[in-house]
Amino acid sequence: MAVSCALWSCEDPSRWAAILARHGEVLRARAGPHGQLEALDRWFREDLPAAIKSRAEKHVTREELERLLAWKLARGRFRPRLQQLVATNPPELVVQCSAAAFRHLPHMQAAITELCALRGVGPATASAVLAVGAPEVAAFMSDEAVAAVPGLPAPRYTLKHYLLYLDQLQERATALSRDSASGLWTPHGVETALWTWAVGQKLCPYLLPDLSPSLGTPEDTKPAKKRRTQAE
Repeated sequence: MAVSCALWSCEDPSRWAAILARHGEVLRARAGPHGQLEALDRWFREDLPAAIKSRAEKHVTREELERLLAWKLARGRFRPRLQQLVATNPPELVVQCSAAAFRHLPHMQAAITELCALRGVGPATASAVLAVGAPEVAAFMSDEAVAAVPGLPAPRYTLKHYLLYLDQLQERATALSRDSASGLWTPHGVETALWTWAVGQKLCPYLLPDLSPSLGTPEDTKPAKKRRTQAE
């Protein structure tokens, strides 16, 4: 089994939770010494959701969209051309399109299509906007999470591919919530756990809990003893 798919085959919510709990440490390993990704991720997960929720009508501003894109590029592949394109959108159009997208929910196809009317915004960036404002129904389309879901077609940044991926994450969130003693899971939380597992396996596997089915004690959730590894 591919390492990236190993977590997907696990149905134990406690092990998913143990991996999610390592997100901050894996993020630090991914960010490196400069720490920009850590600050952006904290803003993405704490400040931006609070700002969106506080508004009479959910939306994002152009400044927030630009910063969200910076988070997306720092977390994955860097594509500076997208930043230039997003910056050309009129501020009022970003508010208008994002507000309309949130109104469309839970109809994801219409919501994604609305956001993709903005320059520099494709299904992946649109999914990040919706995930941060409506984590109960949306999930970011990260390369790592898409690769971790078996049975999907070859990855493509299309609306059709996103909807197939999201359907799987919504089903997994429902299953984990049904069997979990620690609270509800969202598609957004599932994506974060998948990203943490995939990136952690490459950069710092010693931080991650063992998913071996032979283990059955609380020691499962403890990271393995740190060993020397080389980042890819």
